[in-house]
Amino acid sequence: MTQSAGESVGTNAIVTRISELVTPIVIDLGLDLYDLEFVSGVVRVVVDTQPGMLGENGKPAGIDLEKIGLLTRLISKEFDHSEPVPGRYTLEVTSPGLERNLRLPRHYIREVNKVVSVRLTAPLETGGERRIQGVLVGADDREITVRNASDVEIKISYSTIDRARTVFKFETTSKEDARHSKNSKHKFGNTTEAKAS
Repeated sequence: MTQSAGESVGTNAIVTRISELVTPIVIDLGLDLYDLEFVSGVVRVVVDTQPGMLGENGKPAGIDLEKIGLLTRLISKEFDHSEPVPGRYTLEVTSPGLERNLRLPRHYIREVNKVVSVRLTAPLETGGERRIQGVLVGADDREITVRNASDVEIKISYSTIDRARTVFKFETTSKEDARHSKNSKHKFGNTTEAKAS
């Protein structure tokens, strides 16, 4: 069932109002509003850490459940007061997860240098592919550039993208690497103790 023009305008106004209410709360908690949707009575608020923020392990930081819970309570309280959605609705507050859906140019820009999988609305004129997977090497407001497994860079206009997401690659650690890492931590711990005494 498709939305009429009137329903679409009404939905856009609701999303705009929700964004006005949610954004300051998200910013106050030091987070980034990754995505916001209102579809079939579900308000989906997707938040992430600020771009470039690293955790203790030196890898991109994630969001803990306590912060998601706090954010859910704060948004729910604000919605109870402001009533931005007419009628019944469901509020979902979540993080984007390891494999993230990419819908907006800013999503792609944030994920440059990560592996992505892109499904196109029609096959490419050059190679006939409809699905492309590779490293996202560039993104701007008009298009993305993906380097495929053959080391070929493919420019893709947003208007030709049906669906896209990041692809999470599990990193395996050999027993030797794990042993070396454990020994390095142990030596570092001793060095720190020596300096402290």
